[in-house]
Amino acid sequence: MSLQGLRSMFDEIMPLGRAFTQQPVAFLGGVVTGALRLNPQKDPLKTWLTRQGIGTQMAKASQGSGQGPETIEID
Repeated sequence: MSLQGLRSMFDEIMPLGRAFTQQPVAFLGGVVTGALRLNPQKDPLKTWLTRQGIGTQMAKASQGSGQGPETIEID
């Protein structure tokens, strides 16, 4: 692997490292939630989010439709 390739790979994973160091609990919670395919609209995750002060509307907005890629229009 060349130095340029290594630098490119490092640039790609840098945002993940930054997110982990800034909020490690939230980052790992998101990873576990995604890995276990938990739905934020169902218990026990819904109850925990409510106790944390995060409404289910916020979780729903970040969840997307879950049906694959969405189309967008760019002017």
